Amino acid sequence: MTLEDHVVRNIIRRLLHGEDYRVEIVTLIDAQFLQCAVAFFKKVVDAKLSHKGIDIDWYKATMLGESVSSNDIAIHAGLNKKTITNMYRSATRDIVIDASQQHYEQIRAVINELATIEDINLSLHIRFDKVSVELDVNESLIVINSLAVKRAAIRGGLWSTAGKQVEGPLMVALCRLFHVSACHYEMKPPLKKFARGKVNREVDFFLKTTHPHPKDYRCEVKLMGKGNPESADSIFARSSHVFVADTLSLQNKQQLDDASVQWVALGDPHGYRKFGDVLSALHIPFTAPDRGRIDGMLDDIIYTIETSPDDS
Repeated sequence: MTLEDHVVRNIIRRLLHGEDYRVEIVTLIDAQFLQCAVAFFKKVVDAKLSHKGIDIDWYKATMLGESVSSNDIAIHAGLNKKTITNMYRSATRDIVIDASQQHYEQIRAVINELATIEDINLSLHIRFDKVSVELDVNESLIVINSLAVKRAAIRGGLWSTAGKQVEGPLMVALCRLFHVSACHYEMKPPLKKFARGKVNREVDFFLKTTHPHPKDYRCEVKLMGKGNPESADSIFARSSHVFVADTLSLQNKQQLDDASVQWVALGDPHGYRKFGDVLSALHIPFTAPDRGRIDGMLDDIIYTIETSPDDS
C-alpha cells in the first residue's frame, strides 16, 4: 500500500508548518474506501443477478469462490489476512479459504439469530446502469460487515505506511530548507537481507560530517501524535543520533537530552528551526532559511523531492 505523491507532499508541508498532518491521511482513507465500496457494490449486483432464482447461497458461491483472490475472500467473509495470519501463523491460500469459509458460516449464524430476535426492517437497494437488486436484512448485514472490515484494513495500512513513506522525503526537505549540501546527507534504501542472528534495525536517513573526522549520524523520524509518547522509545532501540517527530512531550525531550540525542519537534512553534541547532551540534554546514521566504522555498523543495518508495 502506498500514499499518493500529493498526499506525501501535503503531509511534509503541514509538518514543516507545525500543523496537524492527520487530515491528509483521513481524506485518503475516505477516498480509497469509497472507491472500494463502489467496486464492491458492483460485484454484489453481478453476483446477485447471476444467481437469480437459484436456491443457493449466492454470496458464498460468488464472493468466496475459487476465482476470487485470497485477500478479497477474507474481506468478503468479514476477516483480513493479518487476522488470519495471527490466528493460524500462516496466510497461504488454502488457510485463508478455510478460515474465511468457517468465519462466514459463523457470521451468518450470528446475523440469522439477530434477525430472529430483533424486529429489523432493513434492506439495501443497489442500482447501477438501470440494473438494480435488493438485499434482504441478512444479506445487507453481511455486506455492511464486509465493508467495515475493508475500511479497517485500509485505515490500518495507510496509517502504518504514512511514517515509512514520509520520513525520508521529510528529512531531505529539511536539509534543502537549510541549504545543507548533498554531500552531508544520504537516504539509504531499507536492507532486504541481514546477517543471521542480527536484528534488522532499519535506519533510512543519515546526516554526514567530516569535522573533526568523518562520521555518519543515524536519523529517526516518528509521526507520533499526542496519544503515542512511547514511540520515542524506538530511538534507543536503534541507537540513533537524531530524532525528528511531530510531537514530543517534555518528558520525551528530557529523555533525549539525557541520552545526548539531538531532537526536533516540528509541532512546536517554528519547530523546524530547531534543525539548525541539530546541524550546528553535528558540525554540518548550513544556512538558516529566511522566515519570510519559507512558503516559497517549500513550494520549490517539496515538488522536486522523490516521494515514491524504492521497491528495487
